[in-house]
Amino acid sequence: MGPSARLRHYMYDNGPLILDGGLATELEAQGANLQGDPLWSARLLHTDPQAIRNAHYRFLLSGADVITTATYQASVTGFVNHLDVSSERARELLMSGVQLSKETVERFASEGRPAGPRRPLVAGSVGPYGAFLHDGSEYTGAYAEEMSVEELKVWHRPQVDCLTAAGADLVAFETIPSIKEAEALVELLREFPNSKAWLSFSCQDGRRVSDGSLFTDAVKTANRSSQLVAVGVNCCSPALVEPLLDSAGSLLSPDMSWVVYPNSGEEWDTEQGWLTSGKASALIPELSRTWMKQGAALIGGCCRIGPAHIAELRRQLKGSSASSASAV
Repeated sequence: MGPSARLRHYMYDNGPLILDGGLATELEAQGANLQGDPLWSARLLHTDPQAIRNAHYRFLLSGADVITTATYQASVTGFVNHLDVSSERARELLMSGVQLSKETVERFASEGRPAGPRRPLVAGSVGPYGAFLHDGSEYTGAYAEEMSVEELKVWHRPQVDCLTAAGADLVAFETIPSIKEAEALVELLREFPNSKAWLSFSCQDGRRVSDGSLFTDAVKTANRSSQLVAVGVNCCSPALVEPLLDSAGSLLSPDMSWVVYPNSGEEWDTEQGWLTSGKASALIPELSRTWMKQGAALIGGCCRIGPAHIAELRRQLKGSSASSASAV
């Protein structure tokens, strides 16, 4: 059974797939200094790939069914500019994000985790153009006003090409702030007809994505693709998820599910960083059953969500602890 068939089988027959949490959060917890870095966690593909393997492994131990590559803020242009490498080397680094993830899955499976033939999947992360700009515009989408759909496709094409060529089981289009960029990604995906993906948006409130467009229109855009297995939201407050899904529940294509992985709900301060409130340990597992009832088939966490939170999420939704969790 191929990855796409396995994904659909377990999404509908075995309950929701448990995604991982914030990769950068876990890397920082282990000592990585990523704040202010224009490449963010992607820099470690060049400087410390073992740290990425270790972080992936901890999420697998916590019960994640899907791990996401360290390529959210990675791009050929970004690597060339900030690492002073060739375009060819930049492509190799992008592809290595998938290779590191697959190596970690192999290690996990070879150690007898999980029991049975099922294996975790690897999602190749593609962040918005605003992540490359490194100016916070991935949460406004303002840049899309000045760019055409074609220009956005040209930007994203090398990243998608590298991740699919490296063998990612599916592509994760993440934190997309604008309808226009979503349209570009839906069109671009058609150039990779053997690939499946999910499309998740950053949102400003319980009805609108970050550029002010209605979430209902975002879902309509996703519905145009036969290659998307899920559409949804990430890196928003957990409290926004239920109203967002409610607003567009009647519009979701029968062939698609919701993907949901919010952040902890804590506030970000540009000078102090995350203002810790303790919400991370409770909100996502607490609300996850509601999201599942709304049709969410892929559920996890984003910024400030670590392996312990994913383990608790799995216990809530599947009744198994991290030590006994079985992955896809």
